[in-house]
Amino acid sequence: MNSLEKLVYMANQIAVNFGVLGEAEAISAIAGHIHDFWDPRMKSLIFAHLDAGGEGLNPVARAALSRLAKDAGHIAA
Repeated sequence: MNSLEKLVYMANQIAVNFGVLGEAEAISAIAGHIHDFWDPRMKSLIFAHLDAGGEGLNPVARAALSRLAKDAGHIAA
């Protein structure tokens, strides 16, 4: 598993863990977690993956990353 695959896996696991909150709250919680705990290099790599289509990302993880990217000034696809 390469670095990008690990990040996709991690984002999806975070989405599963926060999934009990309901979609809207989970999206906010996932975005907050990634914002607070992921290194800028990790975020940059996952944002680039999101720009390229975000293959393999859980829909809730994708929504959270899109929100986080937009809030960070990185407009993802």
